[in-house]
Amino acid sequence: MLAAVLASSFFIRLIPLPLPLPLVQIFLGILIAGVFQEGVTLDPEVFFLLFLPPLLFLDGWRLPKDALRRDWLPIVLLAFGLVFITVLGLGYVIHWMIPVMPLPVAFALAAIVSPTDSVALSGIARRLPIPERVASVLEGEALFNDASGLVAFQAAVLATVTGSFAVSKAVSSFFWVASVGLASGAVTALAIVMLRDAFTRRFGDEPGSEVLLSLLTPFAAYFIAEWLDASGILAAVVAGLVMGYTDLSTRQDATTRVRRHTVWEMLQFTLNGIIFVLLGEQLPDIFRDAVSIIEQTGHHSPWWIPIYALVICLTLALFRFVWAYAAMWVTQLFRRKPASNQNTYMRSLLILSAGGVRGAITLAGVMTLPLTLSSGEPFPGRELAILLAATTIIVSLLVATISLPLLLRGAPKASNTQHHLQHDLAWRSARDAARTILDKETKTLSEGSAALDSEIYAALSERILTSLDEALGEAPSDTESEADAMRRHAQERHLRQLAAQAARDALFDLARQRKISDGLAQDMVRRLDLDELRLY
Repeated sequence: MLAAVLASSFFIRLIPLPLPLPLVQIFLGILIAGVFQEGVTLDPEVFFLLFLPPLLFLDGWRLPKDALRRDWLPIVLLAFGLVFITVLGLGYVIHWMIPVMPLPVAFALAAIVSPTDSVALSGIARRLPIPERVASVLEGEALFNDASGLVAFQAAVLATVTGSFAVSKAVSSFFWVASVGLASGAVTALAIVMLRDAFTRRFGDEPGSEVLLSLLTPFAAYFIAEWLDASGILAAVVAGLVMGYTDLSTRQDATTRVRRHTVWEMLQFTLNGIIFVLLGEQLPDIFRDAVSIIEQTGHHSPWWIPIYALVICLTLALFRFVWAYAAMWVTQLFRRKPASNQNTYMRSLLILSAGGVRGAITLAGVMTLPLTLSSGEPFPGRELAILLAATTIIVSLLVATISLPLLLRGAPKASNTQHHLQHDLAWRSARDAARTILDKETKTLSEGSAALDSEIYAALSERILTSLDEALGEAPSDTESEADAMRRHAQERHLRQLAAQAARDALFDLARQRKISDGLAQDMVRRLDLDELRLY
């Protein structure tokens, strides 16, 4: 699987077509299982434990908190309200389309295809200029709708297995799963952060152990929530949100931050890729097991399966469009701020509808369907439900791949005015804080020293402030336009990269000629690398 993930990253750069990385990885998974008869059988419990906590934790960690505060209302309406509306509406559509599938099973299938997948969406939209507000709503929705979809799925499965369904029990179960999952994730993350800070204040910081602690935190939150019969998925998401907030108030070594960022970047790329390779490896067996079920629907061709999946995806998009329209209308009513541009408003609605991509969470969930009912009879339509869920994932990826670039063609570029105003404020505040502490410290150091020492300290302070300006990205002057500032920064970045590469080449030449040691060359090159990273 790791080799397939690595190969996918090469193929996506070689293929001239703008294919999304998840589709390439799914194809490689199909190749591994269908052609070479290799691959791994998906174990849903292992999947939920091994893959989801770190990825959802990282998404919560990196989710812009200002976007979450700003767009909390549409996120809540889409993550919870849309799921339950979709379960009811799509469940009846599936039962009408495939009468041999019992209504509770149709509800279970509708529930498990309700959650969207931020991993799949990011794989498609990584190069697309999705508006920032729409992207934050899609990402926030995908983080929280897993719990509501899985709870509805479990309730529908229980109704199928036992033959009975209690609304009050389902509602109370949802509130327990959601509230306890949220609370346990927050408490776990806060406890870990407080213990870590107390320990490091007394005994010091060690980057390796700090990175490992950050990797184990989502699993701790997930385990504790699952032990409490709550949502481990929500717990991992909230633990990530809490870690993002605590990062703004706790001090950590710069080396720890850099290493942690690098490790998490590699882990995210690897786990995302394995998820879709694993998904592709399941499809050949799923298809073979479900072909015999198709005849029961009255259709004798397996080509009806993608037709069913397309109808499911179109129904999902229709429900998303209607509910997103209602959510945006409620949001505008709540904020008393009508839409300023109807074309942009409609484009955003269509992007929200097409951006509801399904992913590996849907497949892992549907694979947990039991084999038998409580009476010992086979679970009705199990193989067909699994195949439809898998096909729906593929169709939703294809629809999003085709429709999103079309919807975003000619979209107006977002204004960077607010970003530049915030950057100017941040730069000035950071510089003022640095100058204040430098003035205070150099005054203390130069007390009782000669005048020459005072001049040296003053020059040293100016050098430090100049270096700080370069690291933060100096704000443009009042006489410089935004375009001129961007052009100047691009030219400076180009010249700095050339200079850094020339310096590295010189160091490597000295090391090859054995005029300096390998260790010294690597250390100095590492410093150049870190300095060059500031350009990005």
